[in-house]
Amino acid sequence: MELSDYIRILRKSWLVIVIMTLLGLAAAAGYSLTRTPLYESQSVVFVQSQAGTTVSELQQGSTFAQARITTYVSLVREPVVMNPVITELQLDTSAEQLAESVKSSSPVNSTLIEITVQNADPVLAADIANALGASLAAAVERIDTPAGQDQSPIKLTRVRDAVAAYSPVSPNVPLNLALGVLVGLALGAGIAVLRSVLDNRVRSPRDIEVLTERPIIGAIPFDPKAKDRPLIVQADPLNPRSEAFRALRTNLQFLEMNGGHTFVITSSIPSEGKSTTTLNLALALADSGKRVALIDTDLRKPKVAQYLGIEGGTGLTDVLIGRARVADVLLPWGARSLYVLPAGKIPPNPSELLGSPRMQKLLDALAKEFDVVLCDAPPLLPVTDAAVLSRATSGAIMAVAVGKTTTHQLEGALDALETVGSKVAGVVLTMVPTKGADAYSYGYGYGYGGYGYKVPAVKAPTAAKKRRTAAAVALPDADPTAFDDILKPR
Repeated sequence: MELSDYIRILRKSWLVIVIMTLLGLAAAAGYSLTRTPLYESQSVVFVQSQAGTTVSELQQGSTFAQARITTYVSLVREPVVMNPVITELQLDTSAEQLAESVKSSSPVNSTLIEITVQNADPVLAADIANALGASLAAAVERIDTPAGQDQSPIKLTRVRDAVAAYSPVSPNVPLNLALGVLVGLALGAGIAVLRSVLDNRVRSPRDIEVLTERPIIGAIPFDPKAKDRPLIVQADPLNPRSEAFRALRTNLQFLEMNGGHTFVITSSIPSEGKSTTTLNLALALADSGKRVALIDTDLRKPKVAQYLGIEGGTGLTDVLIGRARVADVLLPWGARSLYVLPAGKIPPNPSELLGSPRMQKLLDALAKEFDVVLCDAPPLLPVTDAAVLSRATSGAIMAVAVGKTTTHQLEGALDALETVGSKVAGVVLTMVPTKGADAYSYGYGYGYGGYGYKVPAVKAPTAAKKRRTAAAVALPDADPTAFDDILKPR
């Protein structure tokens, strides 16, 4: 992953990171508040040699003393030194327990021994440190005195007495809080990265580019009111979502499809916005002056007639079984050169009808009479209808819902099209977030209204009016009998 990917992950999971950081801070604060404050005191003992009077003898004695320093440092925490202190101060503890609160060390190249004691009572900590210094001197005097002599060659002298501390050394509240923040921040960032690695949903164009080389020809922003106004190009032409469909229209017109402009629009799974994408794209194409034929080829759960508010009881199914003529069921819609062929009755064999020779002839005939033919097809993974139909079109347009479709589902849908030898014309991202880390930048900034121009809202004709005029409508610049030889009723 690149640096931009990590930045996107952190932006996307900022709430998790903040929560984990606060939890780390709270844990550190709780730990610090529940610890007993400990005070620290230190006494210093000087080790010197008592042997010799000449410079050479004193030098040898100093070297001997330095050699014994390590032994004396370890001796501080032994019972031979601890027990006299416990008896003197009447401590209710053992030598082993007392040793846990005592540290002894010696600076490099010196003959000093530092005895450090921690205790909840600052005065007692100082008393123990001073007592240990005296006890160590007495123990060394006894242990290091050679047999037959009354004096040890090494003498220990306490050169600095311990004093009671004013403030505790433990817990170190600022340090603990800083460590808690850092640990929480690291855990939050780790969880964010792990979530991103395990998340296999399509989040960005890069996720699609890994699976297919076909271009991304559109990005439709998410609209929480999409169900209330599915025909956004008709309902609100100045909406950024409407502009996104016009951008899709422009990109679609520049696709090289070997001269054909018959497209099946499908998706991997249901509810990815393929039907609304098809409808709004058809409206945008018709607004640009193109003659558009919109066919509802979803013979399982048709939505086109419902969204457009037209009669859908008779349509494609009736044409394919020879019960109706195309001119009788191909309905004009709005003050545009847009004609709609509803799905009709739901048949028991949708795949067979869509893959039939009559369906191929219908698409070929419509392609000759219209500039663009759009087919709203079912999703690819649940059924094979779209894959079968795509073979008869110039290409398939995949609608991919950002944050909903997984890469495995999209890969399976693309494999289904490849298996039947269909071509993917392009991919349209739907439900693209407009805020947050996954937001897609549109950047229109100003609207058409900024120039004092308003796109006129055209009211769609009622369903009753369409039924009355459908039979009398002839395709613009088309031969009224163009479909008779291949799709006349049986």
